[in-house]
Amino acid sequence: MEITLADEKAYVLKPVLSWEQAKERAWDKKIQVFSKGLTSLFSRPKSEEVEIVYSERRLEPFWHVACSAHYVYDRTRQYTIPIPQPEVQSVTLYGHDFPVEGKGTRRITITGTEHCHEEHEREAFFDSVSGEEQPWAHYLQYAKDEITDLESFAPEGDIVVPPTVRASFVVRQVLGGMLKPVQADTLLEERVAVEKIDLYYRPIYAFEYLWKPKNRKAVGEFDGLTGELRTGGKTIRQQISAVLTKDLLFDVGVDAVDLLVPGGGIAIKVGKAIAESRRRKSSQQQ
Repeated sequence: MEITLADEKAYVLKPVLSWEQAKERAWDKKIQVFSKGLTSLFSRPKSEEVEIVYSERRLEPFWHVACSAHYVYDRTRQYTIPIPQPEVQSVTLYGHDFPVEGKGTRRITITGTEHCHEEHEREAFFDSVSGEEQPWAHYLQYAKDEITDLESFAPEGDIVVPPTVRASFVVRQVLGGMLKPVQADTLLEERVAVEKIDLYYRPIYAFEYLWKPKNRKAVGEFDGLTGELRTGGKTIRQQISAVLTKDLLFDVGVDAVDLLVPGGGIAIKVGKAIAESRRRKSSQQQ
């Protein structure tokens, strides 16, 4: 098996909606934040009754993983050909005689070799905090900057949310759902490629509102790329001190794929490929 592993990279997406624009929208949408689920106009707050009591800018992480698999193999199969005419006792094909079998459904059975070629691809996006797969392919269209040093990544004024889900988890999810045992007599080519293992940070603007007469609070979050408002969110309220390290997050190794194909040797092979890839990168840097 030939296995390739992409360079692991991290990016921060550049906001389309500025912080100042977000604050203006937050003020304009303050009634809407409390209106969800309120059917009566009389139960909704008045504009002067709502104020913004807290706001924050966050960078939230997600994973982008893309994998592919390529197989070329041969397998032996039997083919059944119906012979309805009762007078036919045998059929000669390419110099070989095949007797007609069966009483109700008369047939001949021939054996052939199938030459097969399979290609499988899968691309997925995962929330790096919850681990849930998300439909976030549209985020790739936005401008981005590469993060060259994760340990020192701390833009002024932003709360950088650390991932709790590592690369090994998302790679296992993608490959585990894509790779299947190949039913082959002779396996001629077998290639697996982890083409993307990218960590992205997307900008989120969060505002906490207070409905003063009711002493009720609510949070509205604006997507810094699409401008979309989401209610029912949360605020963090403090800079997170967790240190981001590339080795900790990008931990793809044997453990990442040991559940892919039960009884198969792919886990060990992937682990070796990753170790060799990292050795090559290290020697090139030196």
